[in-house]
Amino acid sequence: MRNDTAERPSLGDLRGDCARCFGLCCVALPFAASADFAFDKEAGRPCPNLGDDHRCGIHDRLRQCGFTGCTVYDCFGAGQRVSRVTFGGADRRTGAMHEVFPLVRQLHELLWYLTEALTLPAARPVRGDLRRTRERTERLAGGTPEELAALDVTAHRRQVDVLLLRVSELARARSGGRGKSRRRADLLGARLRGADLRGADLRGACLIAADLTGADLRGADLIGADLRDTDLTDADLTGAFFLTQPQVNAARGSSGTRLPGSVTRPVHWTAEL
Repeated sequence: MRNDTAERPSLGDLRGDCARCFGLCCVALPFAASADFAFDKEAGRPCPNLGDDHRCGIHDRLRQCGFTGCTVYDCFGAGQRVSRVTFGGADRRTGAMHEVFPLVRQLHELLWYLTEALTLPAARPVRGDLRRTRERTERLAGGTPEELAALDVTAHRRQVDVLLLRVSELARARSGGRGKSRRRADLLGARLRGADLRGADLRGACLIAADLTGADLRGADLIGADLRDTDLTDADLTGAFFLTQPQVNAARGSSGTRLPGSVTRPVHWTAEL
């Protein structure tokens, strides 16, 4: 009998490691003055807070300094891959490196979802397809700068999404909930306190500033859901899947919020109590 548990890959390499990166997110990506960022920055221009050691000079004070957007960002390990592998560890923050970084970040996000999908018992019927798709995505992410620049990441995402949607259907069918579809729903500021959302399809839903205090989100699909300023106080997300650390970091929660094991409780949740 095949030992599926032993073959399950780890999410460990799909988390950002700033110590092994050349500060690519602080250089390659643009941002605009807003509630998330204190000033404008063009793509390719280093953030003034970035030091010569490639580390952020205000990392422990980002929220206080008006850079909440930085605290909710994660490259899924793309930064260290591009820095140490794609460009061989050479500190060349060139246009080519800046172009490749966002592409690898997208591929690594897909690797996160595919890796998590492989751990879901309900995904057994499509586990072979998941393995093959993950291997192909890994090969694409490991391409040369020229290969990555020529890659149609959008087309690949569409192919992967078909498979992830099938996984979602299988997983939500086993959740024991109503499994109501709220895919891409506009739930901005919605009052969903104590709502029964077990097994709900919340793919791409806008939940900005929604009140989900005490809501039951067990077994819900949260891929792409916008959780900025969503109140998850005492909500139960046990078994919720395709939930990423950036989504959790963007939300508000409490010590009573129950999270799946794939993410960690943000430090600022405790600080804001």
